Amino acid sequence: MDKPATIKDIAKRLNISISTVSRAMRNAPDVNKDTKKAVMELSDEMNYQPNKLALSLRQRQTHTIGVIVPNLDYVLSMMVRGIDEVALEAGLTVMVCQSNESFGREIVNTRRLLDSLVDGFIISVSSETKSFEHFKKIQERNIPMVMFDRITPHLLAPSVRLDNEKGGFIATEHLLEQGYKRIAILAGPKNLGISNSRMQGYLNALKKYKIKKDDALIIHCDFNQDYAFFATQELLSMKKRPDAIFAISDRMAIGAMLAIKKKGLQMPHDIGLVGFNNEPVVNLVTPQISSVDMSSFELGKAAAKLFIEVMHNNESPNNTEHIMSPKLFTRESSMKLTTTITQKK
Repeated sequence: MDKPATIKDIAKRLNISISTVSRAMRNAPDVNKDTKKAVMELSDEMNYQPNKLALSLRQRQTHTIGVIVPNLDYVLSMMVRGIDEVALEAGLTVMVCQSNESFGREIVNTRRLLDSLVDGFIISVSSETKSFEHFKKIQERNIPMVMFDRITPHLLAPSVRLDNEKGGFIATEHLLEQGYKRIAILAGPKNLGISNSRMQGYLNALKKYKIKKDDALIIHCDFNQDYAFFATQELLSMKKRPDAIFAISDRMAIGAMLAIKKKGLQMPHDIGLVGFNNEPVVNLVTPQISSVDMSSFELGKAAAKLFIEVMHNNESPNNTEHIMSPKLFTRESSMKLTTTITQKK
């Protein structure tokens, strides 16, 4: 049996965006008549059938997406900007709530957005969240829901995320290739998927280079500069201290850098440092910090585009997972070989 046509199929055939197709189907005034006609004719030709949920949402005409994020730091605010750009093009409004990493507040935000009759949800879970019943209730009500950035294996839903394991791998491999051997990791909370994935990438790189895992070099702490500062002080007080640190967020990397400077060590000669997220701050400090870039804005756009697909599809593709690839930007904090060669010249 042929797979039912989706809004994405129509957009691809007409070489227009998914959001334009969505607006044309709602008879939005900012879509020209020829485009509307082409969309409707092709949807008939392809036997496109919008789901009953989409029809009911259209009748309700809230045209609002509820977005729940753990916080509005640089990375997540860039993702929200990406979501908002795609939503605006599709004639949708974004209503943002932040949980402040609180499970209880996440539940309250979910209820308030439901009471506001949002058309669906785009969600990134808090670091405290271990039970997902409040999100499962959304699914039970057949309300469109997409997970992004922080996702969980305990909830089957369409999702967009970074390949965090690869990010952890390329960060650690870079340090190994620069000649560092005793590499510590400032990992995040143990129950958070992105923390575990980035740490798994770290472990995979150690294994590839035949370096034995040392539990004393693995420190779990919150995504917080102060926690990272004290964790790094603990690492540097070891009798056999690490010669490099991989911090799984740039906020943690800044905390590590402050502890390294307080100890009187020089980067990259005495110790190397790599962060994660590639926030603007890593270019403003001395030395500049190497960091894994995750294209936050594009990830947000991808999440919104997937939401529009889910909202219009006849069947919700709960197994749909869009995975984006990270890229490492190398800077002074970890370029030991390059710096050494330059000095010799």
